Amino acid sequence: MSLPSLVAYVRGGDIYVSKGGSEKRLTSGGDQARPRWAPDGKQIAYLKGGLLWVMRADGSGQRRLTTRPAAGPSWSPDGKWIAFSSLSCSGGPGVYRIAVKAKAQPEVLFPRDCRGEDLPAEPAPVTSRAGSLSERLAADDAVAWSPDGKQVAFRGGSCESVYDACLSVGTVATGGEQTVAAYGGGSLQNRGFAVVPSWRQDGKKLAWTAYQEGETQAQNEPVHLVEYDTTTRAKRTVGGAGDREMAYVDKARAVATGQNAGGSWVMVVGLSDGTRKPFRSGSQPSVQPVR
Repeated sequence: MSLPSLVAYVRGGDIYVSKGGSEKRLTSGGDQARPRWAPDGKQIAYLKGGLLWVMRADGSGQRRLTTRPAAGPSWSPDGKWIAFSSLSCSGGPGVYRIAVKAKAQPEVLFPRDCRGEDLPAEPAPVTSRAGSLSERLAADDAVAWSPDGKQVAFRGGSCESVYDACLSVGTVATGGEQTVAAYGGGSLQNRGFAVVPSWRQDGKKLAWTAYQEGETQAQNEPVHLVEYDTTTRAKRTVGGAGDREMAYVDKARAVATGQNAGGSWVMVVGLSDGTRKPFRSGSQPSVQPVR
């Protein structure tokens, strides 16, 4: 099947792009993760060895942006900044932004109280995680900048003072945070996580990867995708069991990582009819914006 623009994805630790027919390999040597297209579709941010890098859409011009370990980058809508997660002054995960220009220094976005503080020492980069799929995903700190540039969705935040695990949407201008998903603590008798957020192009929907262990076995929810309406705050499950890491193609379709033919595949997911069609072998998809 064919899509209107390129999808970047990871297989065997390297980044590939495809519209559905042939594919092109952009990196070599492994140890790459979380590709994210720039708003103009001309660059890709990604992780290499646990640090933040950028390259052109054809794989040329590979350039490291940070010496600080990074997780799950996301571009600002104007293409001038990249947000990423790293250790904050509070000791938990925080959100930074860094200008794409050469030799820039990261700036704190969240927690708000860390703005203006000295940056914490740089820990060792995390290049791989052990454990089951749900255990690996639970610590994934990918972030997502909203299409209007005003908010960033990220794992954790001030809600962790109440809950065991949570997902926040923070307002860039003020540093305020809103909790959109929470597990354990605060009278919640469950365990789980909400990670790898992704905005629809119009900002009206926010999707993430979720997992829940409920009070009873009937309340257990294996790894799945949640779509959240940013106006009504209604939530619904999309895709199939085990689907994760969703990125919107348009209002009707998305790509996500799922299981197919005994391995991880990028699947094209119908958001209204629930269809799932194999696209390419790989994971962590990102859709090139159509201009």
